[in-house]
Amino acid sequence: MSEPSPKDPAPAEDVDSEPRPGRVRKPIGWSTIIIAVLVAVSAGLVWRRDGTDGVLDILTHDLSLFGGILPRVLAGCLLGAFISEILPHEKVSRSLGPKSGLMGLLIGTAFGAILPGGPFTAYPVASALLAVGADFGATIAMVVSWTLIGYGRAVAWEIPIMGTDFTLWRIVISLPLPVLAGALGRFVYVRLYPKPAMKDDET
Repeated sequence: MSEPSPKDPAPAEDVDSEPRPGRVRKPIGWSTIIIAVLVAVSAGLVWRRDGTDGVLDILTHDLSLFGGILPRVLAGCLLGAFISEILPHEKVSRSLGPKSGLMGLLIGTAFGAILPGGPFTAYPVASALLAVGADFGATIAMVVSWTLIGYGRAVAWEIPIMGTDFTLWRIVISLPLPVLAGALGRFVYVRLYPKPAMKDDET
């Protein structure tokens, strides 16, 4: 499972012929350091107000929560890894790659709308699609569609609580947004990481 690196992006139009190289993840990055600092500050504030017992209560509860979430995180990561191995790279590049045009954005939107599960499923699958040839635009369309439209949440939560009319109108109004977000993502990506000049063009 990999994701494109801003410092070493895959050429936008080369994904048709070659899979993107995997990204070497650092065990501790800036995001981890920032979160650790925020945790330390928050723990200090809780200790100051509630003492050691207050901090231990939170640690005990959250360790239990972490133990419950961990299997789902592992399952999602494994799902993304297996999908990236079994998906045909050429077909994914053709259907969701930079040259897929509007159809690629529509396919990404449709796939995101029907993708079941929570973030433990959606993000590993999105990462797997990037690894096997989908471009930023189609993947953004998929993630935005999963976030805004996702039929699973609509059926399980929204319709029973908010009603059918509200859910249908919300979905209809949200439909163009994944395509627009994907098109904007593709537009920005191509300009931030332009295709490198071919050797033939230099001669």
